[in-house]
Amino acid sequence: MLGLFILAAGFIVAGSLHFVLPARYVAIMPPLLPAPRLLVAVSGAAEIAGGVGLLRPHFRRAAAWGLVLLLVAVFPANLYMALAHQRFAQLPEWALWLRLPLQIPLIWWAWLYTRRGWPAR
Repeated sequence: MLGLFILAAGFIVAGSLHFVLPARYVAIMPPLLPAPRLLVAVSGAAEIAGGVGLLRPHFRRAAAWGLVLLLVAVFPANLYMALAHQRFAQLPEWALWLRLPLQIPLIWWAWLYTRRGWPAR
């Protein structure tokens, strides 16, 4: 259960940051995507809703699937950050590239909660 609470809290905090520091998230949006501020707000709200949903047994599976899909959907923004690393000089280039494969265990972690009866009661 501790893992569930850590994952939920991580998404709630990360989603809240979309509203506290929106300019940082707008900056990482690939230029091809329309309405970056709206997309930042929607993805932030989805992270918060997913995190809260993980804590509610009735919504856990749906929330977990939503977070899996969200993590896949935001991958292009993370890839854009790595490819356009000059725009993000405050972060080392290696960290931007390392972030990409680290999404795989995060997706797996969220996916665990899509299974019925997980975590065991």
